[in-house]
Amino acid sequence: MFRGSMREFSAEMLGTFILMIFGLGVNAQVTLGKSTAMVAGAGHESAQVALTEYAHGDYLSINFGWGVAVLLGVYVAGGVTGAHINPAVTVALAVRRELPWSKVIPYVSAQMLGAFLASAVIYGVYVEAINVVESGAPPPVQASGEMQPALPQQVEGPAGHKLSTAGIWATYPREFPDGTTLSNWTGLVDQVVATALLLLCICAIGDVRNLAPGANLAPLAIGSIVFMIGISFGSNCGYAINPARDFSPRLFTWMAGWGNQVFLHPNNLWYLVPIVGPIMGGILGVLAYDLLIFRFHDTGELVPEDQE
Repeated sequence: MFRGSMREFSAEMLGTFILMIFGLGVNAQVTLGKSTAMVAGAGHESAQVALTEYAHGDYLSINFGWGVAVLLGVYVAGGVTGAHINPAVTVALAVRRELPWSKVIPYVSAQMLGAFLASAVIYGVYVEAINVVESGAPPPVQASGEMQPALPQQVEGPAGHKLSTAGIWATYPREFPDGTTLSNWTGLVDQVVATALLLLCICAIGDVRNLAPGANLAPLAIGSIVFMIGISFGSNCGYAINPARDFSPRLFTWMAGWGNQVFLHPNNLWYLVPIVGPIMGGILGVLAYDLLIFRFHDTGELVPEDQE
């Protein structure tokens, strides 16, 4: 019993670590290689135009990177636990009675730990570049969504780290041209809808009475879902769709010198959006699939031999 539990804990931790090490890595590479300069616009002396240079990838790179990161994480842990690598998936499958509730806390703990360890490794790899950018280079735009302007460069944590680079790790709401930010309620709706779509499609991928792909192709399909969510729901608040993906990295930045600002910007409740939203959305996604598809299956249909 203990050996089996440790095997599952290790698989979820390592699978989430792989997901996060590549996902945060692409965030860091794009953010730290991105610079914006204001130049005089043609035809008017007072006009200025912002020119942005992408030295190491752009928003599409982020979407591809996170999609492939999910694919690799699922391959790492899929044969042991099915590769939840996301508390929203774990809770939703427990609601669906595909996972005992007794395993929810161990799975979620493993996912949080894996994401935290990946955050620490990314910091160690990119700390020199972060220090250079924060020392006076043009402020980068938050990596979690290209449509989001840079977080306030002048706001510093106790160790001198600036909020503009905190977006490498956690997600933040979109800031509009008039200076306002996306509301918590819209962010919550965004996360509920996006995660519901994720879980609904995961249910379809695993449904052998539907058009489920073979076991070896399922990770590719799941990675494709995340890619699609990124290019269709990424601009509002960075498509966290995974509480471990957001909370553990945010906690790490708080500990690593960004300070309380990572929990207080833009207000003291935003950090709950990528936790509560995905949990709610995941449950809605599995319920929607079961209500509209699964319950209509003919119970007499034969299950393919390789799925028995």
